[in-house]
Amino acid sequence: MPELPEVEVVRRGLERWVAGRTITAVDVPDPRSIRRHALGVDDFRSNLVGARVLDVVRRGKFLWLPLSDGADDDGVPHTALMAHLGMSGQLLMQDPAQPDEKHLKVRLKLSPVDGAPDELRFVDQRIFGGLFVTSLVPTSDGLPGGQAACALPLIPAEAAHIGRDPLDPAFSQETFYQKLRSRKTGLKRALLDQGLISGIGNIYADEALWLAQLHFARPTDTLRRAEAQRVVDAAKDVMGRALDAGGTSFDSLYVNVNGDSGYFDRSLNAYGRENEPCPRCADIGLDTRIRRDSFMNRSSYSCPVCQPRPRNGRW
Repeated sequence: MPELPEVEVVRRGLERWVAGRTITAVDVPDPRSIRRHALGVDDFRSNLVGARVLDVVRRGKFLWLPLSDGADDDGVPHTALMAHLGMSGQLLMQDPAQPDEKHLKVRLKLSPVDGAPDELRFVDQRIFGGLFVTSLVPTSDGLPGGQAACALPLIPAEAAHIGRDPLDPAFSQETFYQKLRSRKTGLKRALLDQGLISGIGNIYADEALWLAQLHFARPTDTLRRAEAQRVVDAAKDVMGRALDAGGTSFDSLYVNVNGDSGYFDRSLNAYGRENEPCPRCADIGLDTRIRRDSFMNRSSYSCPVCQPRPRNGRW
């Protein structure tokens, strides 16, 4: 499943190619991908045709496109096109002459712009993702809803429960620390709790914990403020480098809006490296091997020397 850097790569691509353009036509070859739009295909289409995309916003792994249709006189939008990529969803900018993909679900035709493709296509092999039109509500803290150019204090109701992510300019380290300390759980479980801090999935949690030199089972209520800061700084560092590399790709299902894969998987230090040397230990002449532990029906990767298992750990 795409994680925050991959979704942010897609957001930036959409911001470049889609923001400011008007949706002129909507085609839904497979209605299963708009199943979250309860009123069906005709209503989905009528909400979009003629609307201008004002911005492209992301919080965690959620993406939405605020629409001009139904906006106030001062330009404040009421609705947005919500997109969730699920496990295999792709938002691709393509020319009309390009043949349809096998798993094309939704096609949005856009007003022409010189040098830009005229269609935004949603492709989804496994159909866990989808698109729907939804209402925007004020954010609970009065701050921008998420990462965006315009930064309006609005958010889709379906994403209002999602915590801010480490790359969000409005992310509060102190709020995160206080919530972290109030929980009695393991550190990685907390990092995967999207209500606490969003956008950190299994891959980047392992990478951030390796960089911060903390074990995934460290009890959150024992963390010192400096350690919590170290974890967030590590997550920012890891995800920032992943963004620079275009995201992390382990198969062909994750691509950006141009259909290109990311390359950060070549720079991973812990995730997926079971029995390979720990790079940090190798730098000081130790032959320590990355270990894999079962965790929440998945795997966790860590270094037994750099990230010693706590005696009172919570898995």
